[in-house]
Amino acid sequence: MLIGLVGKTNVGKTTFFSAATLVEAERGNRPFVTINPNEGVGFIRVKSVCTEFGVRCQPKYGWCNGRYRYVPVKLLDVAGLVRGAHKGRGLGNKFLDDLRRASVNIIIVDTSGSTDEEGNPVPPSSHDPLEDVIIVKEEFALWIASIIERAKSKIRGRIVGGASIDSALYEVLSGLDIRKETIREVIDELSLEKPPIEWNEDQLLSFSREILKRGKPFVIAANKIDVPEAESNINRLSEELNEPVVPVSAEAELILRKAAKAGLIRYEPGDPDFEIIDESKLTKAQLRALDTIREKVLDKFGSTGVQDSLETAVYKVLKMKVVFPVENETKLSDKDGNVLPDSIILPENGTVKDLAEKIHSEIARKALYGIDVRNKRRISLDHVLSHRDIVKIVVAR
Repeated sequence: MLIGLVGKTNVGKTTFFSAATLVEAERGNRPFVTINPNEGVGFIRVKSVCTEFGVRCQPKYGWCNGRYRYVPVKLLDVAGLVRGAHKGRGLGNKFLDDLRRASVNIIIVDTSGSTDEEGNPVPPSSHDPLEDVIIVKEEFALWIASIIERAKSKIRGRIVGGASIDSALYEVLSGLDIRKETIREVIDELSLEKPPIEWNEDQLLSFSREILKRGKPFVIAANKIDVPEAESNINRLSEELNEPVVPVSAEAELILRKAAKAGLIRYEPGDPDFEIIDESKLTKAQLRALDTIREKVLDKFGSTGVQDSLETAVYKVLKMKVVFPVENETKLSDKDGNVLPDSIILPENGTVKDLAEKIHSEIARKALYGIDVRNKRRISLDHVLSHRDIVKIVVAR
């Protein structure tokens, strides 16, 4: 599972990345601070299953606080882009190529409108944040269109050789990890039954936009909500866009995460508030900063939005679920006695067989059936699992 963090340059992408991962990365109020992509691990929450059974989780990765299990996901913070990126302007080709691996992308937007089209600082409300979203989506669609355009002769050769249109396009777009079924659906919906060599510019771009929408979906992180001018733009973004829009203050989340790591406050990602552990250890400036975060972000929006953005991407957009495999269905443990050590992210229609393949190819090969631990019921390999299921895979010896 890889989530891309994308957007115009100098809108807070790297701050969002650092807030979600606690990985130190260079930040600055200027264009193109990020050149090489930053990779790290963030977390999505799932309601704890260990408390349901009166045990305590021992996660291999992430952690559990008794309320939530924090499950790791990979994040990729790529270089910012500008208009014309698909032609190589700025760091465009690099930006787009880095993102081909992501299953879903979070577009970070400066909702306060305080950076212009090129990422230069300007007074708040000087720039329309809706344009930032349009730029990203259009540049990505134009890039996909350019891939198809350059490969038209190859596509024609494959079709002349007997391949279907969707098969030929699937081969060309294989690096984007887009399903063949998705390509077929888009062709049918847009009535593009002629070979791509005969598509006009509008048809090619319409196909690319729809492929992007279905195969590389977006979530909008409306960043800088602590700036007064941002609030009116959040509603407008929600009204104008089809994608989910999440109010975000990446800077507030980063401050809270660092303060918690330093032992100054009690706070975990997604919490609606924090608790100061020892006020005497904080300076007056730090106390003022925390008060401001509480007043302008947490009290008003319910969270900083960073965690909500990740979970919206995984649960609402990709419709993924988290399943817990165990070897001992009585103790909820692995062979070494670790309680609920693993958490596996599966697609909406993920089955027992899919879970087995995620664990290990050898287990998938030898799998006979599964056991639903909650009710001790035997389930087939093609049984579609539910979110928060605990499952034992029975294998042939």
